[in-house]
Amino acid sequence: MSFFEITGGQQLRGELTPQGAKNEALQILCAVLLTPEKVTISNIPNIRDVNKLIDLLRSLGVSVTQLDESTYEFIAAEVDLEYLNTEEFKQKGSGLRGSIMIVGPLLARFGKGYIPKPGGDKIGRRRLDTHFIGFQRLGATFEYDSKTNFYRASGENLKGTFMLLDEASVTGTANVVMTAVMAKGTTTIYNAACEPYLQQLCKMLVRMGAKISGIGSNLLTIEGVDYMGGCEHRILPDMIEIGSFIGLAAMTRSEITIKGVSYPDLGMIPEVFRKLGIQIELRGDDLYIPEQERYEIDTFIDGSILTIADAPWPGFTPDLLSIVLVVATQAKGSVLVHQKMFESRLFFVDKLIDMGAQIILCDPHRATVIGLNRQYPLRGIEMTSPDIRAGVSLLIAALSAEGTSIIRNIEQIDRGYQHIDTRLQNIGAQIVRHT
Repeated sequence: MSFFEITGGQQLRGELTPQGAKNEALQILCAVLLTPEKVTISNIPNIRDVNKLIDLLRSLGVSVTQLDESTYEFIAAEVDLEYLNTEEFKQKGSGLRGSIMIVGPLLARFGKGYIPKPGGDKIGRRRLDTHFIGFQRLGATFEYDSKTNFYRASGENLKGTFMLLDEASVTGTANVVMTAVMAKGTTTIYNAACEPYLQQLCKMLVRMGAKISGIGSNLLTIEGVDYMGGCEHRILPDMIEIGSFIGLAAMTRSEITIKGVSYPDLGMIPEVFRKLGIQIELRGDDLYIPEQERYEIDTFIDGSILTIADAPWPGFTPDLLSIVLVVATQAKGSVLVHQKMFESRLFFVDKLIDMGAQIILCDPHRATVIGLNRQYPLRGIEMTSPDIRAGVSLLIAALSAEGTSIIRNIEQIDRGYQHIDTRLQNIGAQIVRHT
């Protein structure tokens, strides 16, 4: 199994260009199933999860042509619905969390969509109720086979309706929207997710012929259409990678410029890192992070300890709380990190404690970090990456630590970060991939 060997304590310097957004790509790629016409998508990240989904689309009969390193052409004119009943589909679909979003487009266009229970991160329970309750509200029938772990939705005459989502799930909203665009009549979705990636999906669907209003809000209104056509679409830069690079610069006392960040789509991410004391300068559409010897965590107005918590957009994304936690270990001051969504995502802190960090894991959702103000540098250890975001957080910790670290199970990191080792090597990181 592959692993990274990292020699820490090196200052980095240079420019990093963020990859295309993983979470957007998984939605956008599923949307190609809505039309028999050509769909061209650019800025697709070359990462494990996205490549698995492209392979799954090929297996379903979608014609896939790679035009350059990050641009693909998709034509879903001859989708093989019988493939949904094969053992190969069960294996491929269960190996990828994002595969759940093929169900909505298949249901909208062909009247049925199947998926095995999806896999992915081991960060706690991710329920799928929002997806299938939404399908049912549109008139589909739903069946879960507990023996085969298969979810099946079917419905030939879907009809628009009003629905109040029980949670502002991004993938759930995306799946329901992709189903509703071809349902008869009007669908109103309240408590819809409104992340930039969901906005991007809606804008793409509009270019394909959908009628959607309220984009960017939590109230979407969709007028069903009979046919969806082709389009061209460019994926946003990955906000999670941008946040990771901000944290990397602070932890390693490095001067880094992050190119082409689409700043208006970052929401409060830069401001949260500024609360940790990190200097961030916007230059055009680039973020410049200067070399900082020290950074100090803010407090609340009354002097109490700062709390950073995740929330639905425009709140702070849960995918960056792991980065925030790591960055705080070398800051001056303390912070309470509250991860509300997933009950296992903070369990990687035991590795940071082994490296010398001062962290109190209060419960599965909360951790208090006591910043060391660089008085006691982290030390290199051997560890294993439990999931994508924790893996990159540990990588950042290792790059800032004294001595050598080994990170195993780096396939998890490869699921979400494109060529991360070679890109960091280009700005001075001492990181070696062993296979």
